[in-house]
This record gives sequence, structure tokens and C-alpha cells, in this order.
Amino acid sequence: MKNIILSSILFLFAIFTSLAQKGHPYGQLTNNEKTFNTYEEDKEAYAVVLYERGDNYFKVVKDRIRLIKEYHVKIKILDEKGFDHGTVAIPFYHNGTSTEIISGLKAMTHNGSQKIHVLPDNIYTKDITERRKETSFTFPDLQKGSIIEYEYQMISPYYFNFKGWEFQSDIPKLYSEFNAKIPGNYIYNRDLIGHLKLATNEATIQKECFRIDGMVQRADCEVLKYVMKDIPAFIEEEDYMLSRNNYISHLEFELSEYKRFNGTTDKYAKTWRDVDKEFRSDKDIGSQLTKKGFFEKNVPENLLTEPDELKKAKNIFAFIQNHYTWNGEYGLYTNNRVKKAFEEKKGNISEINMSLINLLNSANIKTNLMMLSTRGHGLAKTNHPVMSDFNYVVAKATINGKDYLLDATDNFNPFGMLPYKCLNYKGRVMDFKNESYWYDIIPSRNNKKIVRGKVTFDLENQKAIGIIDNLNTGYNAIFKRKDISTKTEEEYLEAIENQSSGDLYITSYEQIKEKSNKRKVFEKLGIEIEDVVDNDAIYFDPFIVKFFEKNPFLLEERHYPIDFGFKRTYVYSLRIEVPEGYMIDQLPEKVTKELSQNMGTLKFNTTLTDNNIIVQFNLSLNKTHYLTEYYQMLRDLFVDVTAVQNNSIIVLKKKS
Repeated sequence: MKNIILSSILFLFAIFTSLAQKGHPYGQLTNNEKTFNTYEEDKEAYAVVLYERGDNYFKVVKDRIRLIKEYHVKIKILDEKGFDHGTVAIPFYHNGTSTEIISGLKAMTHNGSQKIHVLPDNIYTKDITERRKETSFTFPDLQKGSIIEYEYQMISPYYFNFKGWEFQSDIPKLYSEFNAKIPGNYIYNRDLIGHLKLATNEATIQKECFRIDGMVQRADCEVLKYVMKDIPAFIEEEDYMLSRNNYISHLEFELSEYKRFNGTTDKYAKTWRDVDKEFRSDKDIGSQLTKKGFFEKNVPENLLTEPDELKKAKNIFAFIQNHYTWNGEYGLYTNNRVKKAFEEKKGNISEINMSLINLLNSANIKTNLMMLSTRGHGLAKTNHPVMSDFNYVVAKATINGKDYLLDATDNFNPFGMLPYKCLNYKGRVMDFKNESYWYDIIPSRNNKKIVRGKVTFDLENQKAIGIIDNLNTGYNAIFKRKDISTKTEEEYLEAIENQSSGDLYITSYEQIKEKSNKRKVFEKLGIEIEDVVDNDAIYFDPFIVKFFEKNPFLLEERHYPIDFGFKRTYVYSLRIEVPEGYMIDQLPEKVTKELSQNMGTLKFNTTLTDNNIIVQFNLSLNKTHYLTEYYQMLRDLFVDVTAVQNNSIIVLKKKS
């Protein structure tokens, strides 16, 4: 993250004119745009932004100061996949007293010299949520080679919603420009996110550019211009990454303060002490954490009287898990009060986990609310509070001197393990009796996939017969239990069979209950593999179960880190009985690879013991987070992992 320019405190107050004098008038194509047919820098691109410009400025509209956002774009469609860009949706906000307005919307398709306009009757506006609407349209007569173009103006009363600018998107851009004129009484913090460099980064002062009718004062404005050129598409199709918002190249603006015309100042950039004070008395947060008496009266008495503190906490956690159904909604705030949510037995993230906090505190277990941002939402800024960075609430309980992070919204999660989506490094604990503080989210360290088995050969029927024990622990167990819950047993076993490289049939299946719980799942499978005997030879792939069928890291270069969420261990052990009268003709080669700084290891070997071939495979990923500088090293490791699992063949031949 780079701070690209210091906020300037300027005095201004004014009527404002548009930034106009655009470089590309709407409806006109340059000669280069008319002849553009291929993009050599990315031959897989299905569409390319030829030109994009945004202009943000302030203007007096009907005696009110409004934030104006103008947008103009031209996109070349290179093949049919690009048709997805032919449908555009423009979101905007509204509430009961004020709303953003979309005006001057124009759109057309260029097919050679022909221009096909989007007619007003084909532009639609609908409600998305209580506070969000959307204007949408579809370009007519899309073809391979079409250029689509549209522009619009948004008039907004929300100064804080400056939004910024995304230079990078899922398709390449030849040119992207963002301009802004900011009156000096609006002070914004600005950051450039991502690894791409600006081609233009200009900030100047325009004297006496803003005034309001009836006022003598004129004010200066800050004039900004940012440009990027030849911007690659942001590729997010690879696994193991956090939110694209952390890495995609874009500008962020956050309103810090607003100087009113009467000389007073509204501060928007708050300290954590400010946030603590506000949340303590907030009707949706602080007030909802003072309902101990309600919960004491409405839960079974023995839930609060258990003498063992940890057992009591686990019982309360299980009670809330079973009592509530999560409605799928995120957020810090409650839609209903916790009392009503408890009575209705359903609620959002905040309502359920605030109920848990209340009940734990009722049982004299010290518990605080902790805010966090989920993996898909983005990393929360730690240098100053930005409340929109947070979208999730969990409980932090201290029991017998040990801290536990709890989320009761998901029945699959065991006590003390947050959902995978919450493994995003840090949360802010709201300790209203003292002050809030950052708290590290440390995932469970015991996350293993362990497969052990034994195989013999039925020579008469030309097949292998075996027993496989499959153990998943930690987060792998949670994933496994969720997978099992979404399928019938037949569908689940069929999926396992389909993942096998050979003709695998599962002849029996059992989940060993006494060896399974929320932190581990133990399965036993009977298996048969057809057609492994060919004349006087046996050709056998020892990896009946594959952890990685293909390399998850295929990019030549990756510009964002690899994040697994938790440390991972994969163990595979198979005992293969050599039939009487057969000898070993071919065994896979031994593979050993160790990453620097003990970041990971791969060990694979086959040995012969008492007429049994022992296949041993062990992969350990000892970090949750790998910086981009280690991407190539990790990519090469998985080249070996997939090669071992896909290309290892054991050949046994009949003795002469």
C-alpha cells in the first residue's frame, strides 16, 4: 500500500463546473480504436478496455452541494466470451431522505460504421436491497469485433462515498484515467493499492475555483489526475488467495474531515478510542451486550450452573448453535434486537454471536465481542479505524486463563475453531470496560489428511482388492463433514470413485463414529480396482486417493501472495502385497524436496519389507502465508507433487 499524496487542507466554498473537455468525445472512435483487432500482450483476452475515464467533482445542485461522478468507457469485444461485458449494472444508494441519481446515461454498440443505441425503454432500475438500487441495460447486436461504449453521471449526496477508482479488472485495459477536483473543505486520505505503477500522478491547486451564491469567499481546489496504461487483467482464478480487494490495482479515498461553512469541522477519521465510546452506547452493539438477565431467564438452569468452566462454556456454545439458524447475513449490526432474534430462533452473524456473548457472560465467563473481516471481504486496516473494513462478529472468551475464539453460526464448527472464512489474521476485540485491541487469529495447527491402506491382488479376476482408512483432522474434518452432509452416501462414494485414475469401485463404506467428532472424521472403505493384471504382468498405480490431481499454481508469474489459511499436512501410506510367483520389475523413484526456511517438505519413497511394497508419501506445508517471492519455489514443489501422484507406476512381473 502506498500513500500517493498528502491530504491538503485548502479553503474553498463554491459553485463548480464539470471537468469536461474530455479527450474522447462520446460516440467517436479514434483511428486506432477502429482498427484494433488483437491484443498481443494477452492473446487469451476476450475483451479489452480501449479507453476509460472517470471524473469526480463537487457541484451545487438545487442549493445543495453534491458529489458528481462521471464515467466513460469503450470496450472491444474480441470473442464471444466477451459478451458477458455486454450487460452492465450500475449500483447506487438511497434511503428514506436522500438518494444517488443516475443521469445522462447513453450507451451504444459500434459495429464498423454502424451505431446501434441502447433505447431508454431498455434501461431498467430495480431495488437490490433496502438501501441499494441498480440501473442496468444490455448492448444490442453484439458481435465478435463490436466496440461497446457508454457514459453516465451519478449525482450523490454522500461525500464519504467518493469510492475511488479501479484501474485493474478481469480484462486488460489500454488506458485508464481518473480525475478529481476536491474542494479544500473536504479532506480525503488516499492510497494506491496493488503492484502496478502510475503513468501519470499529478496534483495541482486551482485558485478560487469554488464559491457559493451569496458568499463572498472563493476557495481553492485540489486537482488530481492519475493514469495507468497497458494494464494487465487481474487473474484471480488460481486457488489460495485472499480477497481481490487486497491486491487489485486501485485507488481508495476515505473522507477524513469536512470543514463546514460556519467554521466548524466534522471529523470522520476516528481513533479507536472514539469507536470504543460510540460502540459502547450504540443501540445495535453495546446495548445488545447488556441482556444477561434476559438470557438467564430463558435458558435451562443447568446450563449456567455446571461447575466445570470449560464444560459449561462448551454446553452454552452447543446450546446457541442448536437454538439458532443463521439467515445468511453478515455485518456488525443487528437487524433485530437479540431478544427478538432469540425468540424467532434465527438471526444474522451479529445477533447469534451477541447472544452467545450475553449467555457466556451470564455464566460468569469473561467474553468480549471481536470484529473481523472475512477472507473474501479484504484485510482490515490496522493503522486507523475504517469500520467498513469489518463485516463479521465473533466471541472471544477467556476460560481458566486461556483464550477461545467462538462462532456459533455454523453447526459444523467445533468449540474454539472459527470458520475458514474468518482466518484473516487479526480481529479487533471490543473491551468496553477497558479499551479495544488487536488480537491475532491463529488457526488450529492439527490439520491433516491421512490415508492408510493395504492392497492384495486377485489374479484370477485381474483386480486389486483393499481396505483404505481415511482420517481428516482440523479444518479438513470440517470440510469433509460439510461435503458428506450435502450428498447422499451414493453420491458421495461416486464422487470418490470418479476422482480415481483407475477403475475404482467402493465395495463398502463406514464412518467410524467412536473415532470421529467435530475435529476429526475417520472413514473405512473397501475397494476394488479392475484390470490391473495384463498377461504375466501387474501394472498398479499406488495412489488410490490423490491429494492433488493437478497443480493449483499454473501462472508463470503471480503478483499476489499464496494464502492457505492454515498449515497443512498430507500423509499417504499403502502396503501392497506382492503375489506369490511375481517379482518387482519397476518401482517409482524416490523424491525428496525441502523448501528453504523449513517452509515445506515433500518425501516420497517405496521400500520392500517381507514381500510387501510400502509406499510412503508425506507433504507438509509449514506456513499459512507465502509471499510472492516464494511463488516459483512453491509452484515447483507442486510440479513434483502432481508428478509423483500422477506418474508413479509399480510393475510386477511373473517369475520365469
